[in-house]
Order: sequence, then C-alpha cells, then structure tokens
Amino acid sequence: MHPEDAIAVGIDSTSGHKAFSLAAIDRTLGVIRLAEAELDEVVSFLELQPRVIVALNTPSHVSIGIVRQQQERGRDPGRAVRGAELRQAEFDLHSRGIAVSATPRHEAECPAWMQLGFALYRALARIGYKQYPSGDAACQWLETHPHAAFCALLGRSPLPKTTLEGKLQRALVLFERGLRIHDPMSFLEEITRHRLLNGSLPTDLVPLASELDALVAAYTAWMAFFKPGELTRLGNKQEGYITLPAGELLSNYRTEDSPA
Repeated sequence: MHPEDAIAVGIDSTSGHKAFSLAAIDRTLGVIRLAEAELDEVVSFLELQPRVIVALNTPSHVSIGIVRQQQERGRDPGRAVRGAELRQAEFDLHSRGIAVSATPRHEAECPAWMQLGFALYRALARIGYKQYPSGDAACQWLETHPHAAFCALLGRSPLPKTTLEGKLQRALVLFERGLRIHDPMSFLEEITRHRLLNGSLPTDLVPLASELDALVAAYTAWMAFFKPGELTRLGNKQEGYITLPAGELLSNYRTEDSPA
C-alpha cells in the first residue's frame, strides 16, 4: 500500500438518527468527512476510495464458544461459568476492566446494531475489501472498539460519553494525538456568565458521542497505515480480532468511578 494517498475511515453503528456515523481522515489527520449515513451511503462512499483502511466499531464475527470451552475445562462440576458468552477478545478486555458488550453465538440473537455491522462487513466483502493486515491490498477493514480504544489512549477508563465532560475528555485526547478537530479547550473559553444564565452553551464546538466513537475508529485505522507497530490486536482468527491504538495494554483500566 502507499500511505501517502490513503485515507482512514471509522464507522460507528450506534448512531441515534441514521444507521451509522462515519469519520474519514487523511494522512495529515485532517478530518475530510464526519457525518451520519445509511448503509448504502457508507458502502457507496467506501467503494469510491482507491486506498483505505476502514475500522468498524462492531463485531466482525459471532462467538463460537471458545471462552466457554476454556472455562468449562477448568471449572468444578456444577459451577456457573462467568463470561462464557464473550468472544476471546471481549473476555480479554473484560479481564482488564474494560466493559464491552458480549457477542452472541448466532447473528439472529445479536442486537440490531450488531446485525447492521454484520451487514456492512458482508457489503465490504462484496466490493473487494480484505481483512487487515492483507499485504498490499488497497482496501482493508479491521474491527475496533471505541470505549476500549479510548481506554488505551487515556490509560484509564474515560468519563461517561453521555456527559459533557466525557465528550470533552474524548475530544481532547484525540486533539492531542494530532487529529485536526476543534480544540476542546475552546469550548471552556467560550463559556461566559451570560451564556450560562441564558443556557446558550457553545455545544457545536464539541462532537457528538457517536462522532467521537467514529473518530477514534478512524484514528485506529490511521495507525494501521502509518504506525502499525503501535497497535495491539486481541482475539483469534475464528472469532475475530479487536485492534486498539496502543502498542501495549495495561493489566487494569478500572478506576474508582468505573464499574467493576
């Protein structure tokens, strides 16, 4: 691949309005697209790209029960198996204190956002995308996880993404990594007594939670192009890999205010 003319794309499938949030960045970390889109719009955009890695915030495979099998072999008869429905990568993240959703064993049992993701993976295969890393293939995909990615970048569990401070925190870590978005600190500079009294805070300076999730996925894809040695992949071939933008992961990301 030739990174100088490549773009990196992040897709989040939990947007509240359209099916997906899409973020695209260039080799200089400039944001060239940040929008909501339906499945056909996402596929049309990706089909036009000559060189791209796209990172998806959704499972690429269902569970095949590897964790359950491993735990059943090591447990006492009759003892409940905790976390057995998790894929290997999800189990690894849970063991580090990173809360992620479990992927069921059958697609029909998956929540709607996961099923949308599977539909997108199938569409990517139809238009010629290969799983990362695939040598010199021009168009590749990888699976990531937004909460886990922010944990990896921050070195701790982030504040809740539904809160203003959680969004500012996520935007700030991306800004400090070089993403050319609004400096989140400018939001604080714009807060005045008058704005507070009138409830007119400059919230347009802060990306939506789904946009931030798409942006961190795009940043992970950018890392796959330009700093592949600083990525971590968890999981296995049968159940899929989760790729995160950090060369090493901590053993524990739990904080006093994060769930156990």
